Amino acid sequence: QVQLVESGGGLVQAGGSLRLSCAASGRTFSSRAMGWFRQAPGKEREFVAGISGSGGYTNYADSVKGRFTTSRDNAKNTVYLQMNSLKPEDTAVYYCAGSATTVILRSPSGYNSWGQGTQVTVSS
Repeated sequence: QVQLVESGGGLVQAGGSLRLSCAASGRTFSSRAMGWFRQAPGKEREFVAGISGSGGYTNYADSVKGRFTTSRDNAKNTVYLQMNSLKPEDTAVYYCAGSATTVILRSPSGYNSWGQGTQVTVSS
């Protein structure tokens, strides 16, 4: 497992942008796929985006495709989620997660390390 710490959440108006960061500890970071999930009140945790261990492959939920971009800097043990054109329905707690494999998985059960979450609130 790795320890994950997210940052960058906050309050933004609809149409605005935020960039989330997730710093990881541990020497196996570059061998792990990383995922971003979110959970709104009363809803299940849902997949937002994922990136392979090398960073060469990404995958996005349909609801954020074209608006969100995930990237990683393995030299800094950090993964990012750039969120543009934010909508009120993007409001949620956002979590980064580390997989035990290099393959991007969409199910939360595929990840064994989780950050504490960061709140993103988009006002209309």
